[in-house]
Amino acid sequence: MRVEPVAADLGLRYAFSRHGSASLIGLVAVCGLALSVAVLVLVISVINGFEREFQQRVFGLLPHLSLHGRQPFVASEQELNALRTLPAVAGAAPFAQGMGLAAGPDKVQGALITGIDPEQYAEVSDLSRHLDSASSNAEGGGPGAEAETPGDARGLESLQAGAYGAILGVRLAARLNLRVGDRLTLVLPAATLTPAGLFPRQKRFQIVQLLRSQSEFDSRAVFVHLADAQRLFRLGERVQGYQLKLHDLFQAEEAGRQSLAQLGGEARFVARSWMQTHGSLHRAIGAQKATMFVLLAFLVGVAAFNLVSMLVMAAEQRGPDIAILKTLGAGAGTLARSFLVLGALVGGLGIAAGLAIGVLTAAALPGLFAWASQTFSLDLMSQYFISYLPADIRLQDLAGISATAFALCLLSALYPARRAAALSPSRELAHE
Repeated sequence: MRVEPVAADLGLRYAFSRHGSASLIGLVAVCGLALSVAVLVLVISVINGFEREFQQRVFGLLPHLSLHGRQPFVASEQELNALRTLPAVAGAAPFAQGMGLAAGPDKVQGALITGIDPEQYAEVSDLSRHLDSASSNAEGGGPGAEAETPGDARGLESLQAGAYGAILGVRLAARLNLRVGDRLTLVLPAATLTPAGLFPRQKRFQIVQLLRSQSEFDSRAVFVHLADAQRLFRLGERVQGYQLKLHDLFQAEEAGRQSLAQLGGEARFVARSWMQTHGSLHRAIGAQKATMFVLLAFLVGVAAFNLVSMLVMAAEQRGPDIAILKTLGAGAGTLARSFLVLGALVGGLGIAAGLAIGVLTAAALPGLFAWASQTFSLDLMSQYFISYLPADIRLQDLAGISATAFALCLLSALYPARRAAALSPSRELAHE
């Protein structure tokens, strides 16, 4: 749409005029639009933060695809190399895994015990990036905690076969009142027959490092050397399956079919991808983002349509001016475009203010949430897979919000613009 200089000049004059009640209504409309846009930016940024943390933390630690043997089997380097040659596979490693109890001096907690090969497990997980050898079992709560405490330089080499060392999730260690160097007893539900009767199978391990990922694994994960897990689970030289890392997360189902075909089909293995364990949560985050955008866009629409009353009142107050301009030869299109310019300027001001408020609030929100949680001893994120409130500001979302809000503002200006263009000069000037 081409805007003549006269229309632009009129729109600017009306936009920055301080006379009349229309200016107050315009200020209210701008504030309402700014608040609506800020809320939309804030909510979408928080949902983006959950999506980012889900992909980086959970998928960084969680193997994307697991091939569980129907029976324990002896791991084959030939099978591992065959899996690594698949186009979708980035890495493969054997594992042994089972549920059990982690027992401290006076407390017991459920735990997921995973036996790993330190040399090969780095191919399928970023576990070494989240290790902390500090003796303290403080959990840490802020989103920047991990950046301040990088992974231990020893990485997974702290797990030695036969040394019975264990890597423990930091929150699990805190619940058991354990720290690095303490002894931990792992108890399995399987019973062992002794001369004194049936006793649960158990083994004492020494905590060598803590897992500080600020994810669900901190509450339940115990990692031990694969050889120690084989002794604990009484597997001999066997393992329970292979874990894979993929180049593309969303090719997990196809990669599972290819992997099974490479290893002889479903008679030996069962494929289980992240979509089966965490897919519902990932889909829920995506659906929530789309739903919240639509719902809050209606809020922005309500605020944008508040411009209608301001523009209609401006047209009524400027009726004599419009009539004079018409008698001087100004066309209806010029007058209509001047009010479209007025709506665009007022709407643009509200959108810009809303974007600024929303971005600043979203950037400060993680720190404010961490401070409030520590100061008032709140545990508001215990039901989620991370323990803090993330925020991720994305330019494409800001552009989408701005375009949607601006389009609604222009739509709101159409009726006042047509009303102003249809004013009759004789009627407006009859009592002048």
